Amino acid sequence: MTTTAHPTLAAYTTELVTDEGAFAELAPAWGRLYRRCGTATPFQSHAWLHSWWRSYGTPGRLRLLLVRYGGELVGAAPLTLVHRPLPTLVPLGGAISDYADVLLADADDGRVADTLTRELAEAARTTLIDFREVRPGGAAERVYERWRGPCRKVPDSVCLELPAVSMDELVGRLPSNKAQRVRAKLRKLDSLGVRRDVVPPDGVDAALRRLLDLHRLQWQERKVTTEHLQSRFQEHLVRSVGPMVRSGDAVVTEFRLDDEVVAVDLTLLAPSLAGGYLYGAHPRLRERKADVAVMLLDACTQHTGTGERGALSLLRGDEPYKHHWRPLPVVNQRLLLARRRTAPLLTAALCDAAARQRIKEVRQRWKERRQE
Repeated sequence: MTTTAHPTLAAYTTELVTDEGAFAELAPAWGRLYRRCGTATPFQSHAWLHSWWRSYGTPGRLRLLLVRYGGELVGAAPLTLVHRPLPTLVPLGGAISDYADVLLADADDGRVADTLTRELAEAARTTLIDFREVRPGGAAERVYERWRGPCRKVPDSVCLELPAVSMDELVGRLPSNKAQRVRAKLRKLDSLGVRRDVVPPDGVDAALRRLLDLHRLQWQERKVTTEHLQSRFQEHLVRSVGPMVRSGDAVVTEFRLDDEVVAVDLTLLAPSLAGGYLYGAHPRLRERKADVAVMLLDACTQHTGTGERGALSLLRGDEPYKHHWRPLPVVNQRLLLARRRTAPLLTAALCDAAARQRIKEVRQRWKERRQE
C-alpha cells in the first residue's frame, strides 16, 4: 500500500510508498529528480532500482520515503526492510550495485534534506538505518550531518578511479616502459582488426544476452561471481539497461573479430563518473594475444575523454590488474543511523563490521605469506 501524503514545512509534503505499482508510476518524477542530483550514479536511476526490486525485492518490505514540493518530487530515499541479522532499513540495489545513495537536488537549500532526515528518523523507530556503499560526496552525507540520534561512519568498499580523460592521456600518465607496452597492445588490437560498435537501443536486449553468454564462457571452470549466472540477474539486467541506454545512463558496446561478436561491454554513465560494470569476452581473444583489459578501457574512454564526466571509475574491487593504470583509491562510506532506543542495534552492527574487517585482514596476511 501507499500511505497518504501529509504536510510538513510550508509546501513540503512527505509520503511513504510501499507498493510496487506505485513505485513503477514514479518513473517520470524520479527521472526529473535524478537529473537534478549531480552526485547520483546510475545505480540510483529509477530503471535500475525498480528492476532490482522486481528481481530481488521481498513483497511487503518496500520503503520509499519521498519529499515533494508543490507536488514535484524533490527528495527520495529508496529503502527496503530486512530482518537479518538485525531489523534494518537498507538501500535498494543490494550487492549487485556498486553505489547507494538518497536523491536530493543540488539546489536544495537544506530544507529538503531536513525534511527527509526527519522522515527517516520516523521510519527508524524500531530499526537501524544502514546506508552501505555511499560514494564520498553523496547526498546521503547531508542526511548524516543532520541526524540527531546515534550515528557512525565507517569505511566500506574500495573503488579505484582514474581521471576522466582520453586513452592517450591515460597512457601518458604511465612510466615510459609501461606506456610503450600499452601502445603495443593497442596496435595489436588494430592489426587483428577488432572493431567496436555502440549498440543502438533496439539491439540492447539481445546484446546483453550475448554479454552474459560470453561472461559465462570466459569464466568457465574458474571462480566467478555466481550471481551473474542466475536467471534473476539476467532478467534484471535486460529489463533495466534498455531504458538506461535510451536515457543516456548506459552504453553497450560490441566488439567484433572477423565479423563475429567476441566481446560485449556494459558501461554505466553519470555526470560524476563513467564505469565499466560488466563484460563478456570469448577466450578466442586471449588466444589471439588481444589484451581484453586494454580493449575495454580504450572503449570506456570514448565516453570520458570529452571531459563531461567527473571520473572514470573501475568500480568496486582492488584487483591487481587495475593498479597497472595508477588509479586513485576512493573508499565508499557506510553510514549507520539509529534512534536512542535502537542504539543497541548500532552497536551490534559496528561489532559485526569490526569482526568482518579483522577476518579480512587475517585472510589477506595469510594470502601474502603464501605468495612469499
